[in-house]
Amino acid sequence: MGDKVAIVTGAAAGIGAACAKRLGEDGIAIGALDLDAARCADTVAAIEAAGGRALALGADVSDRAQLRAALDELRGAFGPVTIVVNNAGVTAFTPFTKITDEQWDFIYSINVRAVFALCQEALPDMKAAGWGRIVNISSSSGQTGAVNMVHYSSSKGAVITLTRSLAQELGPLGITVNNIPPGSVMGTIMAEGNREKFNISDDQLKATIPVRRVGEPDDIANACAWLCHADSSYVTGQTIGVNGGRVVS
Repeated sequence: MGDKVAIVTGAAAGIGAACAKRLGEDGIAIGALDLDAARCADTVAAIEAAGGRALALGADVSDRAQLRAALDELRGAFGPVTIVVNNAGVTAFTPFTKITDEQWDFIYSINVRAVFALCQEALPDMKAAGWGRIVNISSSSGQTGAVNMVHYSSSKGAVITLTRSLAQELGPLGITVNNIPPGSVMGTIMAEGNREKFNISDDQLKATIPVRRVGEPDDIANACAWLCHADSSYVTGQTIGVNGGRVVS
């Protein structure tokens, strides 16, 4: 995997940072992207300290021109980009009747349109290589729905169906497309929001999860790394739930 180049969005912290570091361990050159490149300094430093190659990138993922510029910068540093991890996302807790058009559009611009745009912009590199990996980080809320999260959960449901459709279209090109819907993951806005929304303690939250623990970013990163590996070439269009059993299939 040492000749591969990946871009990971939302890579400043949490799941995105863990995915970037884990892929870096596999010898993949990493473009760690967040709203501001400076936010990714720690992620890049950790990858480089472990002997990997990484570049901090700044872009608003809802702006296609900024995404295109970030990809060009990454190509200039390391070469064609054949791995895309769409992790950047925003969430909100709002009763359905209080959701405004502006809130709805903002959630969808980051959680859905950015995934569509980055996949499109990176596709020429993958087609030229005859090989590619796309991993979209969705959410277990996109599978089950969630109270006061119609805008968020429906956007993540859209990511799941986008994944399925794209996998069928790009499969003949040697490109796999899969998604990971995390459950409660330590330190994420989603996990903290659920605790506040239901006013529950850590122990109470753990009791709702069959494996009796909250997830760690590395749990998601390990699944992401496998989906990006050559060994997973027969896996595409799949929803790989990493949720401690919160959602079973």
